[in-house]
Amino acid sequence: MDDLDKYIETRKKKSLNFSQNFDEGYEQFKIGVLLKQARLEAGLTQQEVADILNTKKSAISRIENHAEDIRLSTLVNYAHAVGKNLQLKVA
Repeated sequence: MDDLDKYIETRKKKSLNFSQNFDEGYEQFKIGVLLKQARLEAGLTQQEVADILNTKKSAISRIENHAEDIRLSTLVNYAHAVGKNLQLKVA
């Protein structure tokens, strides 16, 4: 565990509010990272994905960098645009 991980764990133990906000933000961050990674693996630019989805490049950037409040249909469409399928797991 590196220093950042230790700091985060310490803060989570000290503050329930920090813990809840961190976990929620981290999940949103991970979604954006996964979407961007899938796009890059497909060899597509943001503009190319935007063209496939009939939207603007700025919308794709917003999805990848600020993944809060994304509609499920948008995630499904994005996944299909980069040649993937979306799998949802409730754990």
